Amino acid sequence: MKNNLFLDAAFSKQTERPPVWMMRQAGRFMPQYWEIKNKYSFLEMCKTPEIAADVTMLPVDLLGIDAAILFCDILVTGEAMGGDLSFTQGVGPKFANPVRTAQDIENLNVDCLDELQYVADAIKVIQQRLDGNIPLIGFAGAPFTVMSYLIEGGSSKDFKLTKLFIHNQPELAHKLLAKIAKVTADYLNLQIAAGVNAVQIFDSWALALSWNDYQEFSHRYIQEIISNLNRKDIPVISFCKGSSVFAPIMAEAKPDVISVDWNADLLNIKNALPAGIAVQGNLDPHILYADKAVIKAQIHKLFERMRGTEGFIFNLGHGIMPDIPFDNVKYAIEVVKEFRY
Repeated sequence: MKNNLFLDAAFSKQTERPPVWMMRQAGRFMPQYWEIKNKYSFLEMCKTPEIAADVTMLPVDLLGIDAAILFCDILVTGEAMGGDLSFTQGVGPKFANPVRTAQDIENLNVDCLDELQYVADAIKVIQQRLDGNIPLIGFAGAPFTVMSYLIEGGSSKDFKLTKLFIHNQPELAHKLLAKIAKVTADYLNLQIAAGVNAVQIFDSWALALSWNDYQEFSHRYIQEIISNLNRKDIPVISFCKGSSVFAPIMAEAKPDVISVDWNADLLNIKNALPAGIAVQGNLDPHILYADKAVIKAQIHKLFERMRGTEGFIFNLGHGIMPDIPFDNVKYAIEVVKEFRY
């Protein structure tokens, strides 16, 4: 690998500057993304290896980030298991056949890796294009988050159906989560076999859960997934909305990196974690709407706070919003790359 910054930091080695990549770095804030998106549906983009590679490479070519992340979606596992998935502009993902009953869970297929072969094919194309310059991150949705979409039938503001399900029918919830966890571990191992250099687990809706419910209905399944990964030389990143609260539990699953939202002091989180667990984050993405002087000051403030810390990857506390100016994102990455400890 010509640029080892990301992998070194992920394995808690000292780096000359923090490596940088951003969640949703290949996405709707880019005019070049829309040039592709206007020709194809979102799922066509995910399922056509050459197109997925084109989108994955956009931030590599246009922003000069230190790691690429596979262009795909966290819900493809739910689709592969039997969910009728669609994406509608302005609405988001929908499952036309929500999972609500014991029979619905029984109908879900766990032997579905063939349905996800297009992801492995895309990884191979992307790695040819990256040509060993920077690492490629693969990813999957965490079981609780995928379950919430399957039960709600799409996005939700309050996760009422999901929370009723885990409280009123915990045995069924665990049966569903166990199925998703099995598929997720197999899927991440498929990505590793295809050539990704790191993997990230996204638990986007963990913040909907109480401390005890997070332990029971999220953490235990992430722990199971990580324990079943072929992770030799492959760093594992664990991210959830709520990581500023749940980081002590997340560490018990033994990821290499915990990705932290913007609601906590990153150094305090790092110092409270076991030695050898790196941190990723945690700039508030809304800062990228601000004037460039503010962006630079906020990044430098974070870097000065983290000065001398091994195992620090710069990222946002969550993904780039669609209307953040492209020039501001590019400028933020330039600020990171010019910094030296």
